[in-house]
Amino acid sequence: QVQLVESGGGLVQPGGSLRLSCSASGSIFSIYNMAWYRQAPGKQRELVAVIGSSGSTNYADSVKGRFTISRDNLKNTVYLQMNSLKPEDTAVYYCNSVVRIRPMDVSGYNYWGQGTQVTVSS
Repeated sequence: QVQLVESGGGLVQPGGSLRLSCSASGSIFSIYNMAWYRQAPGKQRELVAVIGSSGSTNYADSVKGRFTISRDNLKNTVYLQMNSLKPEDTAVYYCNSVVRIRPMDVSGYNYWGQGTQVTVSS
């Protein structure tokens, strides 16, 4: 009932920037935290950044100071501004969100987007 769709991925040179977007749609009562994960070939999926409903944020040490996560609650959208990109940032980036779909639900449910490829290369 809830769909997460990412966009904004692509090819960029080292030192460049990209802005990822993820929009949630469907049966949504409220959205708790929203997050970005990434997974490189042969590696486990890792948390990149998370933003809570209050706007509080946390980042992986590897991206701190370079990436910024933000959200637009009216649009049910989360963004990831990626600056000073490095080759090691190359991965498939996934949007994740905990969504409360009904007011009677005791907790939210975890949803994933389909992923968008980010490639940092000269």
